[in-house]
Amino acid sequence: MSLKDRLSKTTLSKEPFELKEIISDTNLGNGILSSELLELKEKLHSILIDKINSTPSWDKYSDDEQKQIIRHYIEKRISSDSRSIPLNKNEKEILIRGILQEIKGFGPLDPLLNDPKVSDILVNGAKHIYIEKDGKLYRTNVNFKDDAHLMNIIERMVTRVGRRIDEKSPMVDARLQDGSRINAIIPPLAIDGPSLSIRRFKVDAANLESLLKWGAMTTAMADTLTSAVKSRLNIVISGGTGAGKTTLLNSLSEQIPNDERIITIEDSAELNLQQDHVVRLETRPPNIEGTGAVTTRDLVVNALRMRPDRIIIGECRGAESLDMLQAMNTGHDGSLTTLHSNTPRDALNRLETMVMFSGVELPEKTIRSQISSAINIIVQASRLSDGSRRITHITEIVGMEGTTIVMQDIFRWEQQGIDEKGKVIGCHVATGVRPKFADRCKTKGINLSPALFDANIPPVYLCANPPNKKMAQSQKTKTDEHPSTTEKKPPRVPPNNPLINRLRSN
Repeated sequence: MSLKDRLSKTTLSKEPFELKEIISDTNLGNGILSSELLELKEKLHSILIDKINSTPSWDKYSDDEQKQIIRHYIEKRISSDSRSIPLNKNEKEILIRGILQEIKGFGPLDPLLNDPKVSDILVNGAKHIYIEKDGKLYRTNVNFKDDAHLMNIIERMVTRVGRRIDEKSPMVDARLQDGSRINAIIPPLAIDGPSLSIRRFKVDAANLESLLKWGAMTTAMADTLTSAVKSRLNIVISGGTGAGKTTLLNSLSEQIPNDERIITIEDSAELNLQQDHVVRLETRPPNIEGTGAVTTRDLVVNALRMRPDRIIIGECRGAESLDMLQAMNTGHDGSLTTLHSNTPRDALNRLETMVMFSGVELPEKTIRSQISSAINIIVQASRLSDGSRRITHITEIVGMEGTTIVMQDIFRWEQQGIDEKGKVIGCHVATGVRPKFADRCKTKGINLSPALFDANIPPVYLCANPPNKKMAQSQKTKTDEHPSTTEKKPPRVPPNNPLINRLRSN
């Protein structure tokens, strides 16, 4: 669909939420939200669409050039109409932004998309829009004019990345230019009108430094995971919806050496790898005739023929799990993926179930043997009741005993309660178990200090308000009472760790 066609279908919202948002930023009064101003906005919007449709060379202009032309034209028209509705400078800017949002942006959603604190935008029909901030859901006063207006915005979002949504394909996964992930579902599947979910990712979230500063993990956990990635261990990140799996996957991928060939496979591209040698693959839904679909499993099989050093699968959901395990077991070490589950043990059970979706009938023991030999570490991410996100387990898979996969926790999160403000009280602790993969790290030239896994040493956080502030002090008091247990302990974090040294120096 061309830009002209999309513009001609655009329906102007009579709900001036975008004007309210800008007013709150510029400290203007509510007098501007008058019916006369909204009438002028509709009039200018209609005239502008007609002007664009009558410009043959419009599509030849770049996006920025189109915005500048639109802005200049609106300013000119406002000046000619200012006798009927006098506007000051701020009011003119508000009006221009509102029209630009309808024509070039995503209408009433633009102010929400421009707020860096909003992590999720959930649209349940034209009149019910929620956002998530700091892990909590809030209802907004954003409204679309009607379901047709919402449908036009959804179509604009998905067509920009070559996807489509209609009665024959009423569900779609896509992404915005800023990397945000969107999912849309429309009638007849969505009974109460079109539904839109937008998952946004923080700009500064895709690195371990940010996770350390937020208290999502300790320095010992960060050092262990960094060593695991550099030693080419196979890692599965497990967690529920919104637990931070993709953020953690991006953070860990940052530790992959720059001289390795990486192939990423995703349903909708979200990963943002910084290495030079990266090949990004994305699945494709069926066309209007119901053919031409390319699944994650197809891409995994094809990736094995592309001489990858590492394969990163955005999320395992089905039959591709078997191909991923086989890749991990046939020389493609250092692979990473995510899946949905609540605990490390549940992750193994779900992985076993997904392998069965492949249609290959394998004995239960064979499947579990494949899992135990392929996967080295499971990292469990969780969103706590106060909205904070924590890595709750770093668990090593150590082998098989009969038909049971044997696991051991290296680090875990221990929750003690909730304070009067609703904040979760707890801390990360080392279990005291030295992982077996430490020997493998050593063969790669990476030495993991035994002090990292010492349960007697209080955890170290690099954030202003560590989640374990009270508990760490309590543990420190206990060790002070028994100095013999700490006199000859090496430092918790090795001094030659470049990541930790850089953070401590800031």
